[in-house]
Amino acid sequence: MKAPWTRVFVPGVLLGVLAVVLAGCVARPAASNPEETAPPGGAGDYLFCFWNVENLFDDHDDHRRDPDKAYDEWFAEDEAARKLKYDHLAAVLAGLNNGRGPDIMAFAELETTERPLELLRDALNARLADKALHYTHFAWKDPHGGRTICTGVLTRLKLDADRTHLHGRRLRILEVHVEANGHDLVVIASHWTSRVSDKEGEGRDKYGDQVYGVYKAMYRANPNVDLLVCGDFNDPPDDDSVTAHLHAVGDLDRVRRSTADEPLLYNLMWPKLVALKANPQESRDFTHYHAGQKYIFDQIAVSPGMLDGQGWSCDPKSVEIVANERTTEKPPRIPFRIPWRFGNRKDTFPRGCSDHLPVTVRLRVAG
Repeated sequence: MKAPWTRVFVPGVLLGVLAVVLAGCVARPAASNPEETAPPGGAGDYLFCFWNVENLFDDHDDHRRDPDKAYDEWFAEDEAARKLKYDHLAAVLAGLNNGRGPDIMAFAELETTERPLELLRDALNARLADKALHYTHFAWKDPHGGRTICTGVLTRLKLDADRTHLHGRRLRILEVHVEANGHDLVVIASHWTSRVSDKEGEGRDKYGDQVYGVYKAMYRANPNVDLLVCGDFNDPPDDDSVTAHLHAVGDLDRVRRSTADEPLLYNLMWPKLVALKANPQESRDFTHYHAGQKYIFDQIAVSPGMLDGQGWSCDPKSVEIVANERTTEKPPRIPFRIPWRFGNRKDTFPRGCSDHLPVTVRLRVAG
């Protein structure tokens, strides 16, 4: 049985002046000389990033129902708050990858229109002087679920739009195909049910089963398929929803020995989980903080084909949790940094980015 969950936000106001510059969120200088950068799409290294961007709504009032109505109206009516949110996200993202920004990004908690991806694209491109690095392609689909939020992908690489689609009924499971140097990368971006609405976890088990079914069919058709599953799973890497339903494990040898009967995924966040459990008080190996507990909810898992050095591949040791955090200065003081969320319209604390931290991994495309 899963643990009950009640949403409680950590109190406390960060003292000092917030001037768009976030602690740990300052963007590094972007590439400025076009001759320094070759257009993306060939063999070489690429950075992938997943981030739950916490209620990223656009500049139109689409008359959403609760609980999204508040964010829909707020972002449509308050230009300053909306711009601050997008600027903070763009500052973090553009600062990654030596100031180039991630080459491929997947997001959760986007409003179900194309506008959040357009606005984020524009905010990022404004920070990148080198036009060869500008983001040009994005994908999203409306799952028509209980909330009006979805997952999406933004990239400077080519997407095969004809192969972009959702899986499951009313589920946030987006399949996207990214192309580079003639090689196909399957990205499945998902956002599993929260512990608020799904206390026992049956919904998250269903998500795991559905994503695994998609992967298993692809593996049986092509055992070398290059597939990456990412998302906010709302369960840690060792939960049954992830290990038994998604079949994402922390044993590289077992994954490499996958068979058509039970193809496995390697959960890149497993070493982070081991580190967190070894020193829960001091560890910064977590992506979400709730009610005094640290969690690794935001995860990336890959197929055996991503470990063979052919086509697309990844470096498992390159996985990082990106710091953009704050400490509380008023009691109850927290002796470590936590994700610096943007919050809602009523909040008065200095605003950060999101209540989740981004995770990244280095990918490579063979020549």
